[in-house]
Amino acid sequence: MGAKGFVEGGIASIVAGCSTHPLDLIKVRMQLQGESAPAVPVSNPTLRPAFAYNGGVGSTVAMPHAPPQVATVAKSGPVSVGLKIYQTEGVSALFSGISATVLRQTLYSTTRMGLYEIFRNKWTDEATGTFPLTRKITAGLLAGGIGAAVGNPADVAMVRMQADGRLPVAQRRNYKSVGDAITRMVKQEGVTSLWRGSSLTVNRAMIVTASQLASYDQFKETIIKNGVMSDGLGTHVTASFAAGFVASVASNPVDVIKTRVMNMKVEEGVPPPYKGAVDCALKTVRAEGPMALYKGFIPTISRQGPFTVVLF
Repeated sequence: MGAKGFVEGGIASIVAGCSTHPLDLIKVRMQLQGESAPAVPVSNPTLRPAFAYNGGVGSTVAMPHAPPQVATVAKSGPVSVGLKIYQTEGVSALFSGISATVLRQTLYSTTRMGLYEIFRNKWTDEATGTFPLTRKITAGLLAGGIGAAVGNPADVAMVRMQADGRLPVAQRRNYKSVGDAITRMVKQEGVTSLWRGSSLTVNRAMIVTASQLASYDQFKETIIKNGVMSDGLGTHVTASFAAGFVASVASNPVDVIKTRVMNMKVEEGVPPPYKGAVDCALKTVRAEGPMALYKGFIPTISRQGPFTVVLF
C-alpha cells in the first residue's frame, strides 16, 4: 500500500476538519461553560436579637453555617452559542484556530488513517477475507493512540485558539497562527506545555478511532450482508452517521476533560486550576454534575456524522 493510505487519509481528514471547524469551535465553547464560575463567599450574615433597639449598638449573633453563594453561569445551547459568537466576534471567529486544525489533521489523522489501513491489510483473514471486529478495535486503538501522540501540540494550540474569544480582552492569548501559538507556548510555559493533556488526547483518540473506524466497517458490513442496502452512497452515509454517533457517545466525557486541561492557564507561583485529568474530572462532576461530561454533545455528534462521511 505504501504511502497511499497516509496521503488519502490525510487529505480527507483535512477537508473534513476544515468543513466542520465551526461545529468543533462551538463544542469547545460549550465544554468550557460553567468552568470559570467562581464560588463567591459571602460574609456570614448576622442576626440582631429581638430585643435590640433601633439606633442602638446592640449585640449580634453570627450564623457560621450559612452556605456560600456561588455565581451561576447561564448555560446556552449550540445555536445560541453560535449566534453569540457571530454577533459579538464576527463570522470569522467561527474559524478561529483553523490553521491549528489543518496541522492537527495533517499530523494526527494522516497517521491514524494510514496505520489503520496497514493494520487492516495485515490482519484481514486471508482465507475468508474478513476483518474481525476485535481486530478492528485493536487496530483503531493502536492507530489512534500513535496519531494523537504525534498531533498533541497542534491539538493544544487548536483548543486555546478556539476558546480565546470567550475570555475578557485583557486575558486573551491572541495567538496569530498555530506557529505563533506553539512558539509562544514553548517560550512562556516550556516545551512540556505542548504535551499538556497528552494522556487524555491519546485516550480520546484511541476511543474515537476504535469506535469510529471499527463501527463504520461493522455497520457497513452488516447493512450489506443483511440485504438492507447495496454497497453505495446510501450505505456509506448511514454507516458514517451511525459510526459518528457511537464515537461521540464514547469519547465526549474524555473530550470535555481534555479541553479543560489543555485550556487552563498555568502561571508561575499560582496553583493550576487542575492537578491532572482525574482532579479535573472530579471537580467538574462535583461542581456541575455528571452530565457536565456531556457538554457540547450536540455539536459533537453534529460534527462527527458529516466528518465521518467526508473522511471515508
